[in-house]
Amino acid sequence: MFPNRLFKPLFRSSAVPESAAAAPGLPPRYPIEDFFRNPDRGFYRLSEDGATLAFMEPVSIDGQPARMNIFVQALQGSRLVGEPRRLTSETLRDIGQFFWKGSHTILYAKDFNGDENFHVLAVDVASGAVTDLTPFEGVRAGVEDDLPDDPQHILIGHNGRNPEVFDVYRADIRSGELQQVAENPGNIVGWQTDHAGRVRVAIASDGLRTTVLYREDEGDAFRAIVDTDFRTSVSPVFFDFDDKSLYALSNRGRDLLALVRIDPQAPDEEHLVYGADSVDLDGASYSRLRKVLTAAVYQTDKPQYHFFDELSRKRYEQVRALLPGYEIAFQDATRDETKFIVAAYSDRTPGSRHIYDANTGEVSKLGDINPRLREQDMAQVRPIRYRSRDGLWIHGYLTLPPGRPAQALPCVVNPHGGPWARDGWGFNPEAQFLANRGYCVLQMNFRGSTGYGRRFWEASFGQWGLAMQDDITDGVQWLIGQGIADPSRIAIYGGSYGGYATLAGITCTPDLYAAAVDYVGVSNLLTFLNTIPPYWKPMLEKMHSMVGDPERDRERLEATSPALNAGRIRTPLLIAQGAHDPRVNKDESDQMVTALRARGVEVEYIVKDNEGHGFHNDENKFEFYDRMEKFLDLHLRSDAGEGES
Repeated sequence: MFPNRLFKPLFRSSAVPESAAAAPGLPPRYPIEDFFRNPDRGFYRLSEDGATLAFMEPVSIDGQPARMNIFVQALQGSRLVGEPRRLTSETLRDIGQFFWKGSHTILYAKDFNGDENFHVLAVDVASGAVTDLTPFEGVRAGVEDDLPDDPQHILIGHNGRNPEVFDVYRADIRSGELQQVAENPGNIVGWQTDHAGRVRVAIASDGLRTTVLYREDEGDAFRAIVDTDFRTSVSPVFFDFDDKSLYALSNRGRDLLALVRIDPQAPDEEHLVYGADSVDLDGASYSRLRKVLTAAVYQTDKPQYHFFDELSRKRYEQVRALLPGYEIAFQDATRDETKFIVAAYSDRTPGSRHIYDANTGEVSKLGDINPRLREQDMAQVRPIRYRSRDGLWIHGYLTLPPGRPAQALPCVVNPHGGPWARDGWGFNPEAQFLANRGYCVLQMNFRGSTGYGRRFWEASFGQWGLAMQDDITDGVQWLIGQGIADPSRIAIYGGSYGGYATLAGITCTPDLYAAAVDYVGVSNLLTFLNTIPPYWKPMLEKMHSMVGDPERDRERLEATSPALNAGRIRTPLLIAQGAHDPRVNKDESDQMVTALRARGVEVEYIVKDNEGHGFHNDENKFEFYDRMEKFLDLHLRSDAGEGES
């Protein structure tokens, strides 16, 4: 929703846990809160001129639960001076995303009870005055372009005129005045601006075909330059620096997404810029100051970078040498690109945050995101792969509990959400929490997961509860065959699509799992497809092709809907659901609970009235993971009590 400047907080840990000594060879048992609480300080951002640092801290206002709010503090070089000053006063939910607009304004997003109808707000750093730029009830808004050369305006997209589509408006960050600059005729699913902030590209779709539309200037009419079916992706990412040609991620005529340049005057001729050998590209970056491409990023077993210019490569290698043993990510920069926020992280720590001064070549540490978790007590995340029953290589990650032999362990199988997403290498608080409790954790990128090419993605079409589920089951069998898992003590846990896979797992293979945890998961494919948010409706035909058509494929959808086949389920189940979830309606969980309780099957049900698609407030997260821990311990009988405080 916001520009690419947004990032995940990554820091290094160091402090000793407040828990009793563990049994010899085992790490201490850390409190649940240490894994899932908000950082004491994090989400660092540099003002455009580098004179001020913004960050977030949890703060309790008027006796309300602590929420993440934005603070600012002066910088002298790379050193913080003076006292931090709080800018925002949010009490209902954490602020999830924010960034600087110049050096005097901060923009942030907020929704209400998890409904994902985000508002965009501007905060004057000097006065603290807050202006809601999109004060419309039931409307979802986001920043299309922060217009770095225009100190007074940004471009915002919102669906206030029609809940199914998004128009583009120029917003005055002081007065809040909105002026429409692009009206959606009803089929536009994405917009792209040039480096001058002009809306020059639109992505149109009827669900089954996608068309890239282009115009020379905002006063001109759009014309089609690329037309493909939805299986082929040609996604513009930014204009070339002359604002005449486009860089795009494309798999046109190939299996893998690569970075290409497209001349709108000859759009059928793609010029290959860079492609990885075996995986899709995730994205590319550029220097606005120097007007050069800087890097392409992709994931094999770990994050990878391909550098286009020597200065970017030199800076990356210099910082990595100063912070040895960690992966490095550049996350934010001043306008003159002399100061950068740098993250150092690994699979065993969410890492540390630093300011890198490109002029002096020095790094100055800002802080650790989670000093309560000692890195040496956390588990290694090991890339693995196995063959599916029909011959596909399935890649994934295995997290083994430290200090325990990798034999006959209680295990939690954790399929990811999406499903058109993927698990990657890095610090995962859920996996580390479970490993700390003595469980091994298996995560797999089943067919349909992104990053592995078009053929692998297309292999998931029409396969919810079928071949996609088989990939998960085959992973469990691999784990058992390796001798790592105790076959009688395996649980399955997932959120969103992973929640569906959890329910499908205990429906299709009820003898495989001793317990299951469904977190905001789909249970009925027919009702799910009828309750999607209105702004998903332009893509409904695509969903029907990828998941199933409620009319044409009704028999298959019924057969693969856990709520309609609850008679097969006998596995103990815990379900968690946000009442305001716009993606997976609460009725999905209600159906499942009603069907199981009618048969006398054990099911615990957690509903939170101030949450949406997943729990974000600390108190709700803590309760959920506490209930999960007790539930798994009851049904898997983990012997990981050593070291409990």
